[in-house]
Amino acid sequence: MHGVLSSEVTVNVPAREAWDLYGTLKLMDVVIPEFFSKIDVLEGDGEIGTVLKLFFNPGALFHAFEETIVTIDEKKMIKETDASKGGYLDMGFNLYRIRYDVIPKSRHSCITRVTLEYDVEEDWIANTSYVSLVPFIGFLRVGSNYLTANNKSKASH
Repeated sequence: MHGVLSSEVTVNVPAREAWDLYGTLKLMDVVIPEFFSKIDVLEGDGEIGTVLKLFFNPGALFHAFEETIVTIDEKKMIKETDASKGGYLDMGFNLYRIRYDVIPKSRHSCITRVTLEYDVEEDWIANTSYVSLVPFIGFLRVGSNYLTANNKSKASH
């Protein structure tokens, strides 16, 4: 079974400024305190092929899992990561992809969008009930708050 979920937030900063957060590992530093106990970079420096191990706070569905950055498109401002070890892959999922898009809206605002794409084996279809946008909506909100508080273009006016 294949599924897609998506949510977006409008941010009052230029798209390039938002991309400087979402297109890099800096996003992880911003969201760690609220969502993770820690994140280890196992391989790479934030480019395609970088492998991250995410350790969740107590009470989360998983203790930890690994994801790999599979797409970074600077021009279109798109970054995708795939679960690469543990987590959803241990629950019958063949694919668990997280996509971040930064979409220009005006000179001083943009839309940040997160999309989850997944594919699960038929025998494990009940596990799709664990797929949720809630933490990613939280990432978007934390990112939006961070960007608004650190708005470079506003400071230069």
